[in-house]
Amino acid sequence: MGVTDSLSEFFELDENDTDVPTEVVAGVTTFLAMSYIIVVNGFILAEAIQIPGRGYLEVVQMIAIVTILASAVGIGVMALYANRPFGLAPGMGLNAFFAFTVVLGLGVPWQTALAAVFVEGIIFIAITAVGAREYIIRLFPEPVKFSVGAGIGVFLLFIGLQEMEVVVADEATFVALGDIAANPVALLGLGGLLLTFMLWARGIKGSIIIGILTTALASWGLTLAGVFERGTVTPETLVGAQYDITPLVGAFIDGLGNIEPVTFALVVFTFFFVDFFDTAGTLIGVSQFGGMLDEEGNLPDMDKPLMADAVGTTVGAMLGTSTVTTYIESSTGIEEGGRTGLTALVVGVLFLVSIVFVPLIAAIPAHASFLALVVVGIIMLQGVLDVDWNDPAWAVSGGLTITLMPLTYSIANGLAAGIISYPIIKAAMGEHDDVNPGQWAIAVALIIYFYVQTSGMFF
Repeated sequence: MGVTDSLSEFFELDENDTDVPTEVVAGVTTFLAMSYIIVVNGFILAEAIQIPGRGYLEVVQMIAIVTILASAVGIGVMALYANRPFGLAPGMGLNAFFAFTVVLGLGVPWQTALAAVFVEGIIFIAITAVGAREYIIRLFPEPVKFSVGAGIGVFLLFIGLQEMEVVVADEATFVALGDIAANPVALLGLGGLLLTFMLWARGIKGSIIIGILTTALASWGLTLAGVFERGTVTPETLVGAQYDITPLVGAFIDGLGNIEPVTFALVVFTFFFVDFFDTAGTLIGVSQFGGMLDEEGNLPDMDKPLMADAVGTTVGAMLGTSTVTTYIESSTGIEEGGRTGLTALVVGVLFLVSIVFVPLIAAIPAHASFLALVVVGIIMLQGVLDVDWNDPAWAVSGGLTITLMPLTYSIANGLAAGIISYPIIKAAMGEHDDVNPGQWAIAVALIIYFYVQTSGMFF
C-alpha cells in the first residue's frame, strides 16, 4: 500500500468525497490565510511580556516560535484525533485581552496571566472529556447554529477590507470608504481580490493561494523596482527567528505561585467565556460552510475538535503564549475542498516548517494574505438561506447573531446575542414549550456575564 492509499484510508478520504491533492491544496490555503498570526501574536504579546536581558524584537521572535509550536500541537490533535480540517493558533482578540487588559491594564504579571490560561485549558480538557462542553453547544438555538456561518462571513469580510485599507476608521460614522485611488495598498489588495474572484468563478483550484502569492509578488516587485519605498506595500522590516525560548517555557509555574484569588478567578472566567463561545461559533460556522452539520445543526463528534482546542490552549500556556483556538480562516481551506484531518495535518506541518522560514512568512503583506478573508466571507453569506426569516424568533435571533459579530468585533458577542434573544422572543410569541430549560439557563448566565463585563465593576 502506497503513501497516498495509506493517507486515504487513515483520514477516510473516499468517505468524505475528497482526495490527497485536494486536501494538500486546502491545507496550504488555510496556512497562508492564518500564517500572519506567527508574527502578529509576537508583536502583541511582546507589549506585555518583558524578559530581563532580552530586547523587544528578541521577545517578538521568541513568541513567534512558541506560537508555531503551540499551533502545531493543537492542529496535530485536530488532524490525528478529530479528523477535521480546522487550523488552530493563539486567538486574535484573546492575545490582545491578555496583553493590554490583564497584564498592562490590571497589572497582573505576565507569568500569572499564563497561569490563568493554563487553568482555563485544564478546565476545558475536563469538561470536554465528560461531554459537558458539547452538551452546552447542542443547547444553542437552531437559528443561532444556522446563522453563525453568515455572521462569521460578514466578520471575515469586514476584517479583510480593513486590512486592505478599503474600509477605514471615521470619527463621524465610525467606518468609511478609504481613499482607494490614492492608496497603493488598497489598489493592490483590490487587484488581487478581483483576480482571485475571477479564478474562483471559473472553478480553478487553488485560486485563493494564487491570489495571495500574486499580490505579494506584485507588491515586492513594485518595491524592488523603486516604485514604492519599503514599508509602503511591503513590510518595512522582516523578523528573524530567535530559537532560545527557555525564558517562556514553564513560566506559568511561577505565575501559579503569585495569585490574587479574586482577580485571578475573574481573568480565568473571562478567558474561559470568550474562548468557549468563539470556538463554538467558529466550529459551527465553518462546519456549516463545509456541509458537515447534521439536520439539527450539530457537528457530529464535536467533542473531538473541542478537545484539540483544549489541549492546544493548555500546551500553549506551558510554552508561553495566550489561548489557542480554532481559526475562522479554516474556511479558506474548506472552500478549496478540504474535508478531513489531512488538511489540518498539512497546516500543522507547514507551521513547523515555517520555523525555518519565519522571515519569508513575514514578507507576505497583510493586504495579500487578508484578501482570502474577503473572498471566503462573501461565499459564507450563503448561510442566510438556512434561516427561516418568516419566523420572528428565528429572524431576531439569527439577525442579531449575524450583525453583532462584525459590529462588536467578536464572534462570542454575536453568538451570545442570538442565544439570549431566542427564548425571550419565543416566550413573547406564546411558544414557551419550544424553549429548552437549558436554553433559559444559558441566556440568564450570559445576561449576568455581560452586565458584569459592561458595568465597569472589574475591567
